[in-house]
Amino acid sequence: MKGRKAGIKALDGALAEAPRPPSWMPAHGKAEWRRVLPQLVADRKIAAHEIQTVEAYCLAVATMRQAEEAVRKHGLTFESDSGPKRRPETTILKENLEAARRLAAELGLTPASRGKNSGGARGNGEISEFGIDI
Repeated sequence: MKGRKAGIKALDGALAEAPRPPSWMPAHGKAEWRRVLPQLVADRKIAAHEIQTVEAYCLAVATMRQAEEAVRKHGLTFESDSGPKRRPETTILKENLEAARRLAAELGLTPASRGKNSGGARGNGEISEFGIDI
């Protein structure tokens, strides 16, 4: 089909096994790491130099969960001297939800991005018309 790239089945230099989550990562982040990284490794969609993207994704998920827990516990607003104000956790929740969604797509973890994701690194053996490895 014209205009469609062939799917990359495996990433050159892909990790052979999933590393443990970083010790500094919050519990929700470690849980997400254990949920997504083994599948990325099994599908040969992640290389060692891309682990920081997984870390960022897992940290965004953990921060999102923490902010959501605070909003659930304390509500969406609080009373200040000048009247009701939106809790800062609502902004933190929104920012990290957006970051997690963007990073999930980058990693090929969403239905829409799954077919497009090639692991994020070059090396499928094809050469473009400009002589660049694609």
